[in-house]
Amino acid sequence: MVNYDDMFKIEEERETEKKEFVPFDKSAWVEQKQIEREQAYTMMADTAEKMGKDGNVLRQYLDVQAQFNRYSVGNALLVVAQMPTATRLADFDTWKQNNTYVQKGATGIVLLEPGEEFTREDGSVGVAFNTKKVFDVSQTSLADKQRTATKPDERQFIKALIAESPCKIKISTEVSEQVGAVYDKVSGMILIRQGMNGSDIIKKLSREIAVVRIADAPERSNVAFNAYCVSYMVSKRAGVDVSDYNFTKLPDNIRDCQAKDIRAELSQIRDTANEMITEISKSFEQQKTAKSRDEVR
Repeated sequence: MVNYDDMFKIEEERETEKKEFVPFDKSAWVEQKQIEREQAYTMMADTAEKMGKDGNVLRQYLDVQAQFNRYSVGNALLVVAQMPTATRLADFDTWKQNNTYVQKGATGIVLLEPGEEFTREDGSVGVAFNTKKVFDVSQTSLADKQRTATKPDERQFIKALIAESPCKIKISTEVSEQVGAVYDKVSGMILIRQGMNGSDIIKKLSREIAVVRIADAPERSNVAFNAYCVSYMVSKRAGVDVSDYNFTKLPDNIRDCQAKDIRAELSQIRDTANEMITEISKSFEQQKTAKSRDEVR
């Protein structure tokens, strides 16, 4: 005998779904988005202020900004506040398009993205920011299959640093081992100690290249410290051990700053590091192209 009871159960489920359906409330959605924006701005300010008092938070920020070098300072601060260990971020739909699924119950990381332009009362044009949620690879079906980052070749990385330096670099026997490299304003050159290993060359040379770039900026901030932070980020991207960088003693203009002033310093650090990382990446591509041509010959 054929049993048709399941047909009635299906109808019951449909009726339940109809009762649970809640019509879209635009005003409630707008209000929720406004709350999320305000929470995001609060998170950014709180994280920046913590950074001025705790070098470990600053290190976390530099790690995040080095990993996501194209992220704005604000979004990097948001990642630090919510998941400083993130390595690959994408929204739900992007993960799905790549046949990867976000784990059930995963909490999204709130970021801000530019929306529509608007005109202020004084006539100036501003941009309204909207919140969006992204998820780290550790929150997806790829959690146990994460890719191992490939460490760049040290010689190629150093070659790229030299190629993209804004000034000439000269080997010197007069630079102390502790200093490693120094920008000589008189000659307009970076002097680098002879005989250093690859990791030290990357750390010391990237620092002095950053000094030159920051010193030429319209607004000079704490050049030495900001260059030190840039060097940390660049070295991190090179796969160099950065455990010897010390952020326990922060300069006064960081410790005594308000959140907006700290963000201004971070912007200079981020922009300088991003420029260097972008130029190094282009140099890598040029080296690969040249090598391919040589192999064809």
